[in-house]
Amino acid sequence: MDQNDDVYLPEVLFEMQPNGRFIRVTAIDPRSGVEVVSVCDATYPIEMIKRLAARKLKFVLRKRRRQSAAGRASGPRGIVV
Repeated sequence: MDQNDDVYLPEVLFEMQPNGRFIRVTAIDPRSGVEVVSVCDATYPIEMIKRLAARKLKFVLRKRRRQSAAGRASGPRGIVV
C-alpha cells in the first residue's frame, strides 16, 4: 500500500448490536457520513471489534477516493448522441 494512500480518521462512531453469538457493528466516519457494517463473534474483545470495523471503514474510504480520482482522470463518460 502506498504511504500517501492512507486514510486519517480522527474520530469514528461505533454502534454495536448484540445478536446471540454475534455482534453487528456499524462504524461511521462523521466527517463524510460513510458507514460500514461488520459482523463479529461476540467472544472477541471490544477493542478488537472496533479495530476491525475501523479497518473496514478505512478500506471503503480509500476505495471511494481511488474511484473518484479515476473518474476525474478519465473525463466524461457515455456517448453523446
